[in-house]
Amino acid sequence: MANKIQIEVAYGLAQRQHIYRYEVAQGTTARQAVLQSDVLRDYPQADLSAPVGIFGKMVRDDTPLRHNDRVELYRPLLADPKEARRKRVQKQQENQNDD
Repeated sequence: MANKIQIEVAYGLAQRQHIYRYEVAQGTTARQAVLQSDVLRDYPQADLSAPVGIFGKMVRDDTPLRHNDRVELYRPLLADPKEARRKRVQKQQENQNDD
């Protein structure tokens, strides 16, 4: 068992998320874990070449995993966060002016 580690692979959409738990060989990389996971089976639209991270921090594909790491496969943003915030503030200001 010394050559195996426990990891998780996380992926989801706004409405549904899934965490897959696996035992993998020590030395498995972040990208290898994603490619070996069942993400594509459950999320056919997933882009397995998208950026990956470990516990919310983007990492290189060849980053070796450690015991209990959670690998995350990121989705593209639907909107630029700064632009979305600017629109929300503008809408709030318009609503206040209407009162």
